[in-house]
Amino acid sequence: MTLRFPPLLLGPTTKGFWSPTPVTRSEFVAAGHTLTDGSLTFPVLTLDADAVVHNIAQLAAFTAERGLAFAPHGKTTMSPELFAAQLDAGAWGITVATGNQLLAAHSFGVRRVLVANEVLDPTVLRWIAQTLAAEPSTDILFHVDSVAAVDVAAAAVDGGRVRVLLEVGYDAGRSGVRSGDQALEVAQHAAQAPGVDLVGVSAYEGALADVEAARKYLEEVRAVAEMLVDAGLLRDEVVLSAGGSAYFDVVADVLGGPDVNGVPSTTILRSGAYLTHDHGTYAASTPFTRVAGHLYPALRVWAQVVSTPEDGLAIVGAGKRDVPYDSGLPVVLRRHRAGQEPVAVVGWDVTRTNDQHAYLEGNDPLGTALVVGDLLELGISHPCTAFDKWRAIPVIDAGQRVVDVVTTWF
Repeated sequence: MTLRFPPLLLGPTTKGFWSPTPVTRSEFVAAGHTLTDGSLTFPVLTLDADAVVHNIAQLAAFTAERGLAFAPHGKTTMSPELFAAQLDAGAWGITVATGNQLLAAHSFGVRRVLVANEVLDPTVLRWIAQTLAAEPSTDILFHVDSVAAVDVAAAAVDGGRVRVLLEVGYDAGRSGVRSGDQALEVAQHAAQAPGVDLVGVSAYEGALADVEAARKYLEEVRAVAEMLVDAGLLRDEVVLSAGGSAYFDVVADVLGGPDVNGVPSTTILRSGAYLTHDHGTYAASTPFTRVAGHLYPALRVWAQVVSTPEDGLAIVGAGKRDVPYDSGLPVVLRRHRAGQEPVAVVGWDVTRTNDQHAYLEGNDPLGTALVVGDLLELGISHPCTAFDKWRAIPVIDAGQRVVDVVTTWF
């Protein structure tokens, strides 16, 4: 799918790039730069070209085999280049979380967007209704979980129409109705609300503790959809949507299938972090530990050892401004030193971070000393809070050559 990429100039204000004189993306890539030729400056976040291609193909194959539509969560990357790569691989559309993210995705050229959140801003709701009326090929879905949310939507659309999904939650979770009675009340209210079309149900299981909890919850979500079909509140189609990157196999098992009690259904999976995977949170929780398949971590942060002030302590020039820290700290992978082969770093752990620094503590039993100036290759945990720290990200191949630059628009 052809999307529109905002113009990119790499210049003095572009973090991670050393470009005193601004250059275009195509000029930078055509120059044949490498990670360590001086065109990039540290710290810098890079994207592994081969890993991204593999991961996209892996989820495209999984969703095709299981009969799922795929709307990968765009809030992970907010990158039009990465949106396009996933759409080109067969994704149905893109998921977002906010009105601004919706507007950005639409401006890039994405025409199917699922807002996996309640939308209560009248300005956004009016824009959705106007856009759907003006663009027959555009589809925008969003969540409702209360009578109040339905009323806000109905009041804002001003003669237009919007398409909504009833969000089903769970106790002590985030948003979403908490019972069948609440679900029925909201769905019945939507059926009477002018300009509001209820087309299905939606869920988020990614924060649950284990497979069993996810399965139980998703079975309850399917039961709500069946109840709404039986009540005549979902007649022509049923959209079922769910999916973080931890239980998408369970989503396919429970919510997949061609119909809900005889009404044709479409199951839209929303996994987003799969795209770059990681060395932490998702390395431990990917469904590909249970079903056939494999994902590769695609993000690295490269940073230098800037100080070794004490035995067993090394200070690295990357911190909270550069790496995720909300769901695990970076993992030290390898040490790179000019004129030497990369060496795996063992026994050193990132124990805390400041704004611009990370603390490495330990002692490598193999004798791989860290010295000032060493370049460290760091793996990250939780890609959703990695991309937002960078506006331009070099894509590198196996030879550490820069083959592309992707942008983010948070």
